[in-house]
Amino acid sequence: MQTHIRPYHEDDLADLLELSILAWEPIFASFHQVLGVELDALLHPDWKASQREVVKTTVAESEGVQTFVAEVDGEAVGFIAYQCDEESKRGEIVLLAVHPEHQNENIGTELNELALSRMKAAGMEIAIVETGGDASHAPARRSYEKAGFTLFPIARYFKAL
Repeated sequence: MQTHIRPYHEDDLADLLELSILAWEPIFASFHQVLGVELDALLHPDWKASQREVVKTTVAESEGVQTFVAEVDGEAVGFIAYQCDEESKRGEIVLLAVHPEHQNENIGTELNELALSRMKAAGMEIAIVETGGDASHAPARRSYEKAGFTLFPIARYFKAL
């Protein structure tokens, strides 16, 4: 199975929206379990709609964001979106998603390596990415660690009022 990575095209949007829901479904299920019903309902009243909007805005409408799509047999199976800040010399991976049926096939790692090499070529001195610390984010953390990122533990707390 050969992975082909190419730049995003506007006709990819529908596939990326569908892929993102499949990829992030376990994550939002974990949020529900970790946060409980009340907090999860307050934070994610319609996670699918909000996630579609985040992906659409990021890959199709955000200025300065570069997006690449991973394909297997002509089908989109993953994507990465990143941006570079020339002033701070920092690149940031904004979104990374890999279809659940294609996780653990090094697609996330290949997407990370491409984004990192392009950041470096653009003069960035540091790359940043954020992800969750729960079990559902383990594949993402593995991918970032394989790409050489160093974990900086951050705690984030929520309380319904």
